[in-house]
Amino acid sequence: MSFTKKLNSLATAVVVIAAFAMAPAYAQAPASAPEAAAAPAPAAAPAPTAAPAAMVSKETVENPYDLKHLWAQGDIVARGTLIILVIMSLASWYILVTKLFESFKLSSEAKSARESFFKSATLQEGMKTLKAGSAFQFIAESGVEAGKDHAGELTANIDRNTWIGMSVQRAIENVQSRLQDGLAVLATVGSTAPFVGLFGTVWGILNALTAIGIAGQASIDKVAGPVGESLLMTAIGLAVAVPAVLGYNWLVRRNKVTMESVRSFGADLHGVLLGSRASAR
Repeated sequence: MSFTKKLNSLATAVVVIAAFAMAPAYAQAPASAPEAAAAPAPAAAPAPTAAPAAMVSKETVENPYDLKHLWAQGDIVARGTLIILVIMSLASWYILVTKLFESFKLSSEAKSARESFFKSATLQEGMKTLKAGSAFQFIAESGVEAGKDHAGELTANIDRNTWIGMSVQRAIENVQSRLQDGLAVLATVGSTAPFVGLFGTVWGILNALTAIGIAGQASIDKVAGPVGESLLMTAIGLAVAVPAVLGYNWLVRRNKVTMESVRSFGADLHGVLLGSRASAR
């Protein structure tokens, strides 16, 4: 019985010690509960606001330095300079297009004449193969007429070879002269258009300085407009000159290549005419 009492006493002591050990945890739990109850709840996130339904209007700003304002605000000298530049540009582009077309046409006629004329059986049949009104028909007719006119007394002292050669060469030079018509205009426009535009620039800056001197103030709004319009004149002059110079160089090169074909045809025609005369004899 004594052993049982001792065992019960030991169990009771263990329970008491365990109760004292767990007492702080139970004491803190009720204290934290009121603090949790007193803490305010987190505020809800604000709902995203909807985008405004009205569309933002885009305002277009008009360029005050374009050609329209240059013409409207310019005086008679500025307008006259602009008209001259426009005329020079139109003339250069017209000559460039037409002469380029003539050069391509002459090259095509040279190829056709080379393939058809010299393969004909007789000179008369070869003349019929040439295109009517072409430069090669003109050269061939000039050589044939020179052979017929050599029988006169005035040409008796000139041998037939020299007389026909002179006639064919004159016809070739006439074709070359016609082919080079208008190139002087391109050269003139290319060399003078920048200076015409520069004159318009100088005149516009002079008017701007005069207006500033009269107004007595040089604010940016009074300087930017006239100076911008003046510089636009220089840009127009360069835009007119550059195509004219490039077109001139291109046409000179193409005419040189084309005239080589024309001279080759003339030399061969000269030999054919002399050969036909010898065979007729």
